[in-house]
Amino acid sequence: MLTLDDVRAARERVEAVARRTPLEYSHTFSEMTGAEVYLKLENSQRTGSFKIRGATNRITTLSDEEKAAGVVTASAGNHAQGVALAASRAGVNSKIVMPEYAPISKVKATERYGGDVVLYGNDYDEAQTKAHEIEESEGRTYVHAFDDEYVMAGQGTIGLEIAEDCPDLDTVVVPIGGGGLISGISTAIKEQYPDARVIGVQAEQASSAADSLNKGSIQTIDEVDTIADGIAVRRIGDKPFEVIRERVDEVVTVSDEEIAVALTYLLERSKTLVEGAGAVALAALVFQKFDYEEGEVVVPALCGGNIDMNTLTTVVMRGLVETGRYLKIRTELKDRPGSLEQLIEIIAAEKANIYAVRHDRTSRKIALNATEVEIDLEMRGPDHVESLLEELRDAGYDVEVLD
Repeated sequence: MLTLDDVRAARERVEAVARRTPLEYSHTFSEMTGAEVYLKLENSQRTGSFKIRGATNRITTLSDEEKAAGVVTASAGNHAQGVALAASRAGVNSKIVMPEYAPISKVKATERYGGDVVLYGNDYDEAQTKAHEIEESEGRTYVHAFDDEYVMAGQGTIGLEIAEDCPDLDTVVVPIGGGGLISGISTAIKEQYPDARVIGVQAEQASSAADSLNKGSIQTIDEVDTIADGIAVRRIGDKPFEVIRERVDEVVTVSDEEIAVALTYLLERSKTLVEGAGAVALAALVFQKFDYEEGEVVVPALCGGNIDMNTLTTVVMRGLVETGRYLKIRTELKDRPGSLEQLIEIIAAEKANIYAVRHDRTSRKIALNATEVEIDLEMRGPDHVESLLEELRDAGYDVEVLD
């Protein structure tokens, strides 16, 4: 099994390429949760995620013959960039298979780092199948995203930094996709601070590790569907699973809505941009998915910041809806002069700001002398939303809140 010595050896190889990322105390999230919260800002890492650490450790340990033949891997985006840059720095040719629906920003970044990108399949697992075909046909070395001890050890260098920068650590919270990151971090933490807890977090719609631990053997999910694309893996790795069973205290899950709220909080209150996978650790803390004591020192690992701008728009909007900052409603009015004005007067009296109004007389769901209205509103929170809805319904409007 992976050891602390493996992680320490990896550090000597990794530090020439990867940055030591900050550990910053968060007044905002400490006040919000009651814990003493320190954010491990791995989203500020070179290539925008922790993946450069494991990729560098693996590629620098290749033989001269393996380096000459080149490497191949599969990735949803972050591992792709890590392998591309690590390979370029080592003078090794890299071929990267990415899902066809991988965010375009991650595809372009991988190409800029020197990777030869092949788009294939609907998700990571289908891309991985194609990558293994290339491995066999071209004689390349496959650099696994997580099921490799050199990769796991490289990711564990984050744990060394946390242990050094936060000696009073009680709990570290770590995202889980395939399990390489938490395997490395838990090894680095537990062998130095046996009493510290390591909490793993998965997206509800990509919870292979949680299911596997519950059932005692590795489980494969038929389909993954989450905004946390960086951890959207159908099956946890064999090697990480053994480490997680031994060294991780608890694995919890968070919903996409909770991830969106955490991402929005980070952007608005900490001026910190992360991707969906980078927000899951904080989401688990904010939504109390695990037990902790008042004043407990908790370190959520923000593992990546590579979010596509179109995705960011969608996620932030979801976060605003979940926190009562954005409201979309539909109601029916009499189709006569002054009807819309009367509705808007109530909205104005409640000091809600109108983003957009859509007026439709053609809907088959309404009477011929009626019109349907949809209104998008800027709100100030859940209490404000409830107050407005109550006023509208008291005035006789049949109001439907739209997702």
